[in-house]
Amino acid sequence: MERPITSAPHGHNLTNTGVWSPDSQWIVYDTRFGAQGSTFDGNSIEAVNVATGEVVRLYESKNGAHCGVVTWHPRAWKVAFILGPEHPTPDWQYSFCHRQGVIVDWANRGRAIPLDARDLVPPFTPGALRGGSHVHVWDAAGDWISFTYNDSLVESDIRDICVGIPGEQFEVASSHERNHPGDFFSVVVSRTTANPRPGSEEIMRACEEAWVGVNGYTRLDGSRQKRALAFQGTVVSDDGESIAEVFIADLPEEITQPGIGPLAGTADHRPFPPKHVTQRRLTYTADRKFPGLQGTRHWLRTSPDGSRIACLMKDDAGITQLWTVKPGDGTCLQLTFNPHSVSSAFTWSPDGGSIAHTMDNSVFLTDTSTGRGRRVTTRVEDASAPLSDACVFSPDGEKIAFMRRKNVAGVEANHICVVFLNA
Repeated sequence: MERPITSAPHGHNLTNTGVWSPDSQWIVYDTRFGAQGSTFDGNSIEAVNVATGEVVRLYESKNGAHCGVVTWHPRAWKVAFILGPEHPTPDWQYSFCHRQGVIVDWANRGRAIPLDARDLVPPFTPGALRGGSHVHVWDAAGDWISFTYNDSLVESDIRDICVGIPGEQFEVASSHERNHPGDFFSVVVSRTTANPRPGSEEIMRACEEAWVGVNGYTRLDGSRQKRALAFQGTVVSDDGESIAEVFIADLPEEITQPGIGPLAGTADHRPFPPKHVTQRRLTYTADRKFPGLQGTRHWLRTSPDGSRIACLMKDDAGITQLWTVKPGDGTCLQLTFNPHSVSSAFTWSPDGGSIAHTMDNSVFLTDTSTGRGRRVTTRVEDASAPLSDACVFSPDGEKIAFMRRKNVAGVEANHICVVFLNA
């Protein structure tokens, strides 16, 4: 059974994962107006109760800043989201490299705690970054957090994957007015380069990451890799074509030790990954008819046991299908053989038995054993079809949150709907 959840005449935008409270009763969202959140104009972070419709405002931005792309901690009543710069100026306004992550606790609404610290003047501070962060997602335990990052000092168009570990708030020098402290020791864990060699493992962009499993994955030798991030890495094929492939970064338990270069980077080089981070390429699709990851923008998502990484690629007929990749050896298998393209970001059910996504103007559940799909909302016309941004299972596995575009009181905006699977 589907039920509309929001009705206020403004935007209600879901992130692609982590939108549910730990008890599966509340959904958190931002208030951007654009159909796909393309304009970063939201001024508040809110949560709505799916049973009562009660709305709670968790944060309201001020001083010209905007906020959005919010996710919930898996166990605690707190959320993380992007905050743009307050008092923006012509040379420092919202952009990929001029944003930060913040955290708001349910019990202290309105008070944003900086997540990633920023230090823009050498000597740079280890654990602080020099640019902007995006889509902050906790691991299953709620201990570490991942996000994407753009440096503001060197090659700001290159995107990387970062992780942060919590600790006491540490200060940075006040030598730049845009410096600020943070509660998380943050490091870049991907290795990127501006000019990858054709046919090599080098990547120019790392993005759309996912924590692998609830407790990592089993390596080929039978041992356990406790923490790893799967992500999309853009390589250059032998013929010079840029394509996105599946990569994985195995993370050590200690990420505060420098590797081949300073964690904080240098004046002419972006931050370096910590010691013992291992980056591997898992897929090789350049020889396929439709090479690389394809379809709508999506984030990799993994089965709870960590044995499979799900992604979207086109089959030889040009239809976007769900595929799975093994984190150990990169074995890539087509899961669905649908007559219609999967049309949204997706999430796994907590028990690993289903993937929720949109297709053919409906929300579908795909069985992860057989690949068969089941339509769980009525097919509608294009104008009111489920949006591609999010299709998110609740922690109890009984609900799916998604969005439709609606006109309320003369205002066209995104609204949240929920499928109650057992109703």
